[in-house]
Amino acid sequence: MKDRLIRMIEKEGHFRAFAIDSHGMVEEARRIHGTSPVVTAGLGRSLSAAAMMGAELKTQQETISVQLKGDGPVGCIVAVSDSDSRVRGYVGEPLVDLPLKPNGKLDVSGSIGQGHLTVVHDLGMKEPYVGRVELQSGEIAEDIAYYYATSQQTPSVVALGVLVDRDYTVKAAGGYIVQLMPDCPEEVVSKLEENVAHMPAVTQMLAEQHTLEEMMEKILQGFSYDITEEREPVYHCNCGRERIERVLISLGKKELLDMAREQNGAEIRCHFCNKTYPFSEDELRELVRKI
Repeated sequence: MKDRLIRMIEKEGHFRAFAIDSHGMVEEARRIHGTSPVVTAGLGRSLSAAAMMGAELKTQQETISVQLKGDGPVGCIVAVSDSDSRVRGYVGEPLVDLPLKPNGKLDVSGSIGQGHLTVVHDLGMKEPYVGRVELQSGEIAEDIAYYYATSQQTPSVVALGVLVDRDYTVKAAGGYIVQLMPDCPEEVVSKLEENVAHMPAVTQMLAEQHTLEEMMEKILQGFSYDITEEREPVYHCNCGRERIERVLISLGKKELLDMAREQNGAEIRCHFCNKTYPFSEDELRELVRKI
């Protein structure tokens, strides 16, 4: 079954919402990076959030990245999405093993620790928009909601989840974001809060084969809304030899010559898909000539 992402807007214009079933792309990320269960959960939540945030982008040139950096053993989590919700990501340390929390859940916050959430909105121009907030819980959903409230002045409800099976594969993954528009009436806020309080966990609903529409019917109960868009998010790395060449060229002549002389070439690995690109000494010297 393919992954799905839907976008909704309340008919009175009081809020908009996004929902995602990201099982396939999170499993692909787990397979590529060989992550342990707690890291799979953290990376998967971040990828789901980035895909939904990517659905807000206006042009093909834009990208948005979600970066979590803390003092926990995972080090960092990076997830990037384009305007088509094609996502890619990586982690600092893929193999982290922590005890379960007292409630039996994976300790994602413990793996990340204390630190910052940075959201980079690249418009395809010289200077991207960068928003940075302190991590509130390290559970990612609460941190994304805090980012929206402080950096975007957009009160939001965010839920993200990844359910890892006994064989460490991904059993279910997904989430939703509900964003309140300016001047949203208090009664609308109260009704949404009441609905959220009675919502089952995202992964529970997805694991039980509920559709995104059925999941959102619960959180948006009592409201009239339209589904305005549906898309298929995927894990997609846009690396290639030409792109890697541009990265190498950006290092400058001295660095490239040092690599050619001292290492007799170079082997560059893409962080997002783990594909390696070998460059011989002659190829590095040819890049120097291009500079």
